[in-house]
Amino acid sequence: MTLPDQPNFKTHFAELFHHAASKIAPPDLTLHVELARTKQAKHGDYSCNLAMQLAKPLHKNPREIATLLIDALPPSPFLEKIEIAGAGFINLFLKISAKQQFPYYVLQHGNNFGRRNVGTGKKIQVEFVSANPTGPLHVGHGRGAAFGASLANVLTAAGFTVTREYYVNDAGRQMDILALSTWLRYLQLNGYTIPFPNNAYQGEYVRDMAQLIVKAHGKRYVHQPSQLLQDLSSTTSKADIDEEGQLNQWIASAKKILGEDYAYIHNFALTEQLGDCRNDLMEFGVEFDTWFSEQSLFDNGMVAHAAELLEKKNYLYQQDGATWFRSTHFGDEKDRVVQRENGQFTYFASDIAYHLNKFERGFDQIIDVWGADHHGYVPRIKGAMQALALDSEKLDIALVQFAVLYREGKKAPMSTRSGEFVTLRDLRQEVGKDAARFFYVMRKSDQHLDFDLDLAKTQSNDNPVYYIQYAYARVCSVMAQWNDDAEILHSADTEMLTSPMELALLQKLIDFPDMVESAARESAPHLIAFYLRELASEFHSYYNATRFLVEEIPLRHARLALVASIQQVLHNGLTLLDVSAPEKM
Repeated sequence: MTLPDQPNFKTHFAELFHHAASKIAPPDLTLHVELARTKQAKHGDYSCNLAMQLAKPLHKNPREIATLLIDALPPSPFLEKIEIAGAGFINLFLKISAKQQFPYYVLQHGNNFGRRNVGTGKKIQVEFVSANPTGPLHVGHGRGAAFGASLANVLTAAGFTVTREYYVNDAGRQMDILALSTWLRYLQLNGYTIPFPNNAYQGEYVRDMAQLIVKAHGKRYVHQPSQLLQDLSSTTSKADIDEEGQLNQWIASAKKILGEDYAYIHNFALTEQLGDCRNDLMEFGVEFDTWFSEQSLFDNGMVAHAAELLEKKNYLYQQDGATWFRSTHFGDEKDRVVQRENGQFTYFASDIAYHLNKFERGFDQIIDVWGADHHGYVPRIKGAMQALALDSEKLDIALVQFAVLYREGKKAPMSTRSGEFVTLRDLRQEVGKDAARFFYVMRKSDQHLDFDLDLAKTQSNDNPVYYIQYAYARVCSVMAQWNDDAEILHSADTEMLTSPMELALLQKLIDFPDMVESAARESAPHLIAFYLRELASEFHSYYNATRFLVEEIPLRHARLALVASIQQVLHNGLTLLDVSAPEKM
């Protein structure tokens, strides 16, 4: 048989209200009909504020308009009654029979229940993580990884065609610092007493990479250490050069001394760290469709091309030997350099080229997931897109606050250059992938997040991921005790589900597809985490108050159909967040 899609009550009622409004409002009036779930059952299942929207253009009291709308509403097979509340809210009550049918839809659709086609196949690119490949990913990067991956899953479930992309910063100064750091450690391992800059990369992983080079090539890359020592001594003796300036001169000295061999050290460090990053993310459940190289934008002339386009449109000017972009024209606090006096392009220039490339690839929407510390970068990159005559509304930038890790009430450090940081791998090994993935997305992405390690490891109801997984395991236990053919439940008489707890759970099942749609529209996977915790809470209460394996077979099947539906929705929701659904705890 061909299975009909489960009813979308919010869309159904919105269409009815559009029809009703067309009877009482001017035809040229733009309407935005929105239905929200009520917080209390006594206020119905959905509420609509359309009457208040129409009050000003119709010059009438909202409650009077609400009456007119209700009178003009076409009949609905799902509607039990309508009430006017407060200043003019219209509250809708679903028929109990409409709710009772939902276990059927859940069980028939299985792993696809909750999916919507609001995206209609539109192409969305989600670019996330994109950390400099200069060291292991730390717990600060983990939140962007969990958010971006979960958002991509939610968008896919909502009917979008999603491309997951990692932008590899392999062309900038940070990679030069890593290459220098690796080579200096390599020289030290070969017996040379070489000073090591305080602002170079200090982590043990740098020494490990140097050891690999020693093992593979011995003294092959020991080039004129006396010249390097002379250069370093000369640099550090200049009081007018700050540490960052000294580091730049040390990098220049290394490039001069190593010559063509510098490329090997640079590429070796890049390959090692990028490979480690890729493996770390895969173990965290995060995979990408595309790994996009920043260096490729220079190699194929895309950066120069983007600058040329901006020059032709008169958005660049020369000052103090540098080339500047007029970003103040687009709301930025000051203009920005795109090419330095020495002819080198800036990070901003390659970012402009990268986003131009994104638009040229034909995505309908582009989502960048950035750390919240990059909020000042938003107007300048959007401004660059406007300057290039691109639709900047297609570019959404989701800001993610870095998570702060706490162990025994103490904050853990996260500096990459100093080497004093907790890696994402360390976190996963300590609390497990599931707890890490869930904890990262259980708050809105732009809200501060304190990651409590001790809570993440507890097996108690205070630990949200344990609480949800325990609900799933409880359902599995019930179904194992029943030990019969689950297909029987597809035709269960669910009209026997009439208790307040059962009706509340049925409404929760109805809400899941709406929640997926909202999470996609709002770029808010935390809504799924909230939903799962609420569903688990209601199920635990139902479990503690109800016998499922009763003697009366129709009632037993009805309750088991509901329980099996809850199991399916918990599974589907956890899958969106890439958290496992264990059958036993």
